Amino acid sequence: MKGLSILLLGFLLILTTVSLAQTGQIQLDVKKKTLSNGMRILVLENHAAPTFSAIIRFNTGSVDEHPGITGSSHLLEHMLFKGTKIIGTTNYEAEVPIMAKIDSLAHLLRAEQVKLLSPLNPQDSGRLKELKQEMANLQATEKKYVVKDELWDTYLKEGGTSLNASTSNDGTQYYVSLPRNCLELWAFFESDRLANLVLREFYSERDVVMEERRLTTENSPRRSLDEALSATVFWASPYCWSVVGWMSDLQTVMREDVEAYFRSHYSPANAVAVIVGDVDANQLFKICDKYFSKIPSQPAPPPVVTRDAPQKGERRTEIEYDANPMVYVGWPIPQIGHPDLPALEVAANILSDGRTSRFYKNIREKKLGSASASSDETRLPSAFTCTMTPFGQHTTAELEEAVYAEIDRLKTEKVSEWELEKVRNQKDASFIRSLESNRGLAFRISSSEAMTGDWRNFLDYREALKKVTADDIIRVVDKYLTKKNRSVAYIVKSTSNSPAKRAEKEIGR
Repeated sequence: MKGLSILLLGFLLILTTVSLAQTGQIQLDVKKKTLSNGMRILVLENHAAPTFSAIIRFNTGSVDEHPGITGSSHLLEHMLFKGTKIIGTTNYEAEVPIMAKIDSLAHLLRAEQVKLLSPLNPQDSGRLKELKQEMANLQATEKKYVVKDELWDTYLKEGGTSLNASTSNDGTQYYVSLPRNCLELWAFFESDRLANLVLREFYSERDVVMEERRLTTENSPRRSLDEALSATVFWASPYCWSVVGWMSDLQTVMREDVEAYFRSHYSPANAVAVIVGDVDANQLFKICDKYFSKIPSQPAPPPVVTRDAPQKGERRTEIEYDANPMVYVGWPIPQIGHPDLPALEVAANILSDGRTSRFYKNIREKKLGSASASSDETRLPSAFTCTMTPFGQHTTAELEEAVYAEIDRLKTEKVSEWELEKVRNQKDASFIRSLESNRGLAFRISSSEAMTGDWRNFLDYREALKKVTADDIIRVVDKYLTKKNRSVAYIVKSTSNSPAKRAEKEIGR
């Protein structure tokens, strides 16, 4: 506890905007305003340095997609850096007719792709090649008007750092850190790309995303196994596909489909802007009102209601890969807000967090292999997962047996108070470190507000973690981590039929 107290003291000296009550609870003076179109603006003043971090979080991720447009949230993450009617172009009016021709050609291309999918049709790809060449010619014409990375470069010239975006199952966020005199510039740029986004170079960027999928998923044994596990655990939930989307959807999704998805899901009412740093809250609200309130309001996107039926037995999936064996195991658990989640997270940490964890002491030190456990806190019911890699001549079956033995111990033997205290300190130290920067605070606040409607939720969850007891661990592990609820995906080594060769079978390649 002494080490944690020193960490807290150092943290508070650095970040004066955070205060610690006598009860140990963290207090943040977050101010919130909801604009007339429903967009929420949250600000936390921190005048330690003349900068601020800003993040716009949309409560839209891959769970909001559907078959046919999977991967669109991530694709839009790329497209929002392509500009607007005034950014990223030397002549938007000249671009419009070219983009219209590209759209028409894309429909002909898609029809040809779909035709080739069916063995009932002649498998002549000559027409597809002709259309691809026409598309390449039009894209070259469009490129004459494109100003590459204009948004990015402007932010950098003004002193911006950490400009980026990210997409997950549950949300998409766009963020940057800037000097304090750039507040109005940030509001102008961000409101412009929400109101006037132009999906220019859509089909060439779609190719970039497909290549990203090949590199990061199809050529990665871990990502391939992770994708296989998700498709095994979730049969109905949209968590069954990965954030990058299915390749067949990426190959055929149309610009109009993605634009319609953007218009329905990236609305002001589905967005949270969080600014942390050297700003004045009242001035910030006025600036945001000036720029973001001009964006028309619209209905919130439809909620995702699809859920998996209760699992009725163990599921096992084997994939062949030219890689060392690995095993991923998943058990369904509830979504964010459920009172069992803190105990599941503490259980995962007792199993695998650090060199004194049970997996480390009883699996890694015995040189059986490595194993880790994690518990997600997500918008929809998700999974408690264990990942395992055997060492040397040991097998995945041996490692599974060792991991299940440790899980069974949690069901029958109370964890020690020392283990609980260790996890509480580790979680709290990690939590506090995440608040050491403006950006870290902005992420915490925006995620909590977007997913739960209450930015304080992450602080409440921290308190709930502290209250987990040994009896809670026995109860939740016995309730969720059962054989009947278990899904197992594992790799068996193969030297033939490599992912690269399988990728060659994609449409049109």
